[in-house]
Amino acid sequence: MADSKKINSVSFFNSRLTSVISIALVLFLFGLVFLIGLLGNKLSVYVKENLSFSILLKDNQKESEIKRIQKTLDAQPFIKSTVYISKEQAARELEDELGEDPEGFLGFNPLKASIEVKLHSQYANPDSMAVIEKKIKSYTSVSELLYRKDMMELVNENIRKVGLILFGLAVVLMTISFVLISNTIRLLIYSKRFLIHTMKLVGATPGFIRAPFIRYNMISGIFAAFLAILMLTAALYYLQSELTGFIQILDMPMLLAVYAIVLLLGIILSVSATIVSVNKYLRLGVDKLYYI
Repeated sequence: MADSKKINSVSFFNSRLTSVISIALVLFLFGLVFLIGLLGNKLSVYVKENLSFSILLKDNQKESEIKRIQKTLDAQPFIKSTVYISKEQAARELEDELGEDPEGFLGFNPLKASIEVKLHSQYANPDSMAVIEKKIKSYTSVSELLYRKDMMELVNENIRKVGLILFGLAVVLMTISFVLISNTIRLLIYSKRFLIHTMKLVGATPGFIRAPFIRYNMISGIFAAFLAILMLTAALYYLQSELTGFIQILDMPMLLAVYAIVLLLGIILSVSATIVSVNKYLRLGVDKLYYI
């Protein structure tokens, strides 16, 4: 008798451990995809806000006028930052790049003073840039505006494609997650199908029958979520060791949001899969319990 109880206890522990690990692996994959999506969004903002363009100024502009223009630009809601580059500084930068002084070669400085501008990410697209270009060119001190329209279009197109791929992957993984978790929980409840039928016979309500299974699998879902969170944390530390500075892209609120979503998914998917599985056996007659 004691041996029988011991075997049952070991079998119960093994089945629960298998269930927790299976759910944890699924949650880990989903959390990883979600984390990559958030990181991709932050990286897209970073890339967009580092796409700069140059406002070339007319010659012989007074310093007071240049400062006034720069101050006006800084006050615009679409501009993140501006940097003034004088003719002399532009010549020095070109000399560093080419290894030859353009003024000494030509006898004069052919470069114009300019203001380097970086936009906020939501405005770094061709449509917004067309409106911004028209507004900036209306300033009397502006000679020309230079920017890589093709580069801006390419960056936005690639970001859009990556976003769609990640969204599709998240939807597919969510579906797979529910199916895998549902099958794992269904196997656990399968052994209790006759107990469910017995409870029905003695007059137990569906809610009363479902309650212990929901509590049991909710706890399993919580354990699985914490295990998935530990695996995500380990993965992040590994990435940090391989890619120096990677962790700087993350921020604590974002990381906590991912952990919270993993925990909620662990609970929601486990509970919903339990309800679906128990309801299946509640609807079956005793004769069909032997053939499923």
